[in-house]
Amino acid sequence: MDWLPLLSTLAGAAIGIVATLVADRNRWKREDDKEALRLRLDIYTQYTSTVKVLGETLRALAGRDHPSDDARAFALREAFRESGIATASERMWLIAPEPVVKASNNVFHCLRRICDGYADGTALGSTEDRARWEARGKAAADMRKLMREDLRVGPLTERHTSTLDADTPTA
Repeated sequence: MDWLPLLSTLAGAAIGIVATLVADRNRWKREDDKEALRLRLDIYTQYTSTVKVLGETLRALAGRDHPSDDARAFALREAFRESGIATASERMWLIAPEPVVKASNNVFHCLRRICDGYADGTALGSTEDRARWEARGKAAADMRKLMREDLRVGPLTERHTSTLDADTPTA
């Protein structure tokens, strides 16, 4: 009996099976990577949008007349709680890589300081207010840079909000 044709057939079948398995695994890995990237994009978009809307809300509330200082503080803190930033932040903590989590947490705390400052009576547009907004702007720019790196889309040449004056409400 000649074993060579049988061994050749078996070797060819084994190579075919292994090649198919490797190709399927590589395809699965690429799809898994794409899905993870899409998920991070969704989470980053939700977080940055929540940050933007919360900032605008805090500014608007700080600029309004309130019946009392306590009413102002309550409105600001309630807006912070209801903004969805806590949920968006938790999603970041669960999914994002550590540098992005640290940067997003820095933005969260900047917004918390802005909210607490307004609740404690900081005037809109004061030196202290402008310093807090500048810190938030820098933290947000750093966060976006890390997000873009993670998403592999490359850096931007300009800031999202190019000047502090763009962040300061006009009368």
